[in-house]
Amino acid sequence: QVQFVESGGGLVQPGGSLRLSCASSGIIFRLHVVGWYRQAPGKQRELVALITSSGSTNYADSVKGRFTISRDNAKNTVYLQMTSLNPEDTGVYYCRPGASSWGRGTQVTVSS
Repeated sequence: QVQFVESGGGLVQPGGSLRLSCASSGIIFRLHVVGWYRQAPGKQRELVALITSSGSTNYADSVKGRFTISRDNAKNTVYLQMTSLNPEDTGVYYCRPGASSWGRGTQVTVSS
């Protein structure tokens, strides 16, 4: 049973920005490593960013300097701020706390 939901995706032009949110009512995110993953059409799902319980972050080389992962403990929400988006960032974005089941994800499409 998935206890979190991703939101915030959409269609954006190259160079634009989006902020994705992952909210949960059943999992306390600050106790887990939470990752944002994406799956582009025809490609395997890949990790793009993660945040640990202590707040340390790590990013895939392809998004370093453009994406920022953060966590709001009061709202029990993890965010992925994405800037300078390009068409290669298109895909379904998923958050995943620990080794939980996958959610439905949120579609991000970067296109002019």
